[in-house]
Amino acid sequence: MPIQYYIFLSIALFCIGIMGVLMRRNAIIIFMCIELMLNAVNLLLVAFSKMWAEAGKVDAASAQIFVFFIMVVAAAEVVIGLAVIVMMYRNTHSVDINLLSRLKN
Repeated sequence: MPIQYYIFLSIALFCIGIMGVLMRRNAIIIFMCIELMLNAVNLLLVAFSKMWAEAGKVDAASAQIFVFFIMVVAAAEVVIGLAVIVMMYRNTHSVDINLLSRLKN
């Protein structure tokens, strides 16, 4: 399969994630959109590693190992982000981002 298909899919996923972050007010949806953007970048890294490995220029596992590190960082980000959302819900009984100014007190 040509690399252009992977690039177009990755761009589409990343744009959907950006639109979700900019348009939504629900904190859980925003975190899902951030994860979607990270997965779009991971897809692009794996596609380029496959392309360069077929050309014989680099090892195929190098970018895929980098993807695993990104996945570990994304999992840690989700854990911390969900903890913040749970604390926000306990204080305000809502996960609306506009209500974050209440947490200043």
